[in-house]
Amino acid sequence: MLLTIITVAFRNLEGIVKTHASLAHLAQAGDISFEWIVVDGGSADGTQEFLENLNGENRLRFISEPDNGIYDAMNKGIAMARGRFALFLNSGDILHADAAHFIRQLKTQSDKVMVIGDALLDFGAGYKIKRRAKPGWYIYHSLPASHQAIFFPVSGLQAWRYDLQYKVSSDYALAARLYKSGYAFKKISGLVSEFSMGGVSTTNNLQLCRDAKKVQRQILHMPGFLVGLSEHLRMRTTGKTKTLYGKT
Repeated sequence: MLLTIITVAFRNLEGIVKTHASLAHLAQAGDISFEWIVVDGGSADGTQEFLENLNGENRLRFISEPDNGIYDAMNKGIAMARGRFALFLNSGDILHADAAHFIRQLKTQSDKVMVIGDALLDFGAGYKIKRRAKPGWYIYHSLPASHQAIFFPVSGLQAWRYDLQYKVSSDYALAARLYKSGYAFKKISGLVSEFSMGGVSTTNNLQLCRDAKKVQRQILHMPGFLVGLSEHLRMRTTGKTKTLYGKT
């Protein structure tokens, strides 16, 4: 199987319905083999019933049980994955309508690369920004692409899981570990996904900065002055993001 799409959810039936609907064009492609794995945190909002009624559509498999947070749930999804590559689309995230053209190109990619593409960031009120994938060396500052636009080789995910010590940026830590273990980034042109930027808090942004410094020191082994420069740039980015939300 080519692709596993992993969706983590908790009390977000509306988001699950939205993500499911976005997979329709991929299912219609016919020449792309994929499965959809949903890891629900034991929601009592109708999510489980909705998934049961899909009767395995899109090779759906799901579990609904308590977990230790989003990264623990993602690790459960990895344990269930049967594809060569895995894409993480959380509840409410959507697969872009042109993604099938991108995904077809995975067939010729090595299992030793993280394939990255572009994503649309939705700030609400019709305001969207395209986040273009960056060169692989950008990992020394941040993820070179949005998490929802990275196709991870499942062989790598089975060796390196999400580390729960990182509260809000275990995705950065995981990509950094894979990169340092010999998994290169491979950029392909095209939009992969679209997701809402709502709900990002100042507290989480500060935690992200703390986590990023830890990743850069302990995994990427960057010198202190580069870690400091990255932190400075990250705080500037945080300020711009807060302005987009109209926050002070």
